[in-house]
Amino acid sequence: MNESQAREDICRVGQSLFARGYVHATAGNISVRLDDGFLITPTDACLGWLDPARLAKLDLQGQQLSGDKASKTITLHRHIYGAACLHAPSTRCVIHTHSTHGVALSLIADGPELLPPITPYFVMKVGHVPLTAYHLPGSPAAAQEVADLIAQYAARGTPIRAVMLPRLGPNVWHDTPGAAMSTLEELEETARLVVLQPQTRALPEHELQKLRDTFGARW
Repeated sequence: MNESQAREDICRVGQSLFARGYVHATAGNISVRLDDGFLITPTDACLGWLDPARLAKLDLQGQQLSGDKASKTITLHRHIYGAACLHAPSTRCVIHTHSTHGVALSLIADGPELLPPITPYFVMKVGHVPLTAYHLPGSPAAAQEVADLIAQYAARGTPIRAVMLPRLGPNVWHDTPGAAMSTLEELEETARLVVLQPQTRALPEHELQKLRDTFGARW
């Protein structure tokens, strides 16, 4: 993915997420890792009305080179890339939203993860979604905690593609903006199911094993 394509993809994905209610107002951000740095949506930008030419470009050290002022979450995104690329070098995009049902569940969650494995596609396409502690938006401590969680899950053989920041929303990552958007959609729709049916039981272990054996699910 070259820089021109990345700029267009960020704006296309942002508009799609906004049009369908996955983001609202100026909440959320999208970044792409380039060979020579990063692109990220500007601070306080509406994802539904992005201009490819005004996206913030930063160098590999996180210093801004051009565009509007970068979102303060670039520190978190850079930590995600640094940790995720150790086991998934093709990771190129991070998306953060304040999507409603995921945030709603984070307000009442009392376990180490946001969601149980209730559907096969959640297990296959998203996987484990650990909850972090609550941090102020843009906190360096949140960035380090997320990086540590990525390393911990990878070490036990269940690499993750998402984390939930309580009261703020999910961060998801994948190889392209389109793939990251699909991961975010699956996560949010699974959260919606749990909100609608809070007594839903998790898939039993033997069914999870079938998903591992048949589709390589990382659960």
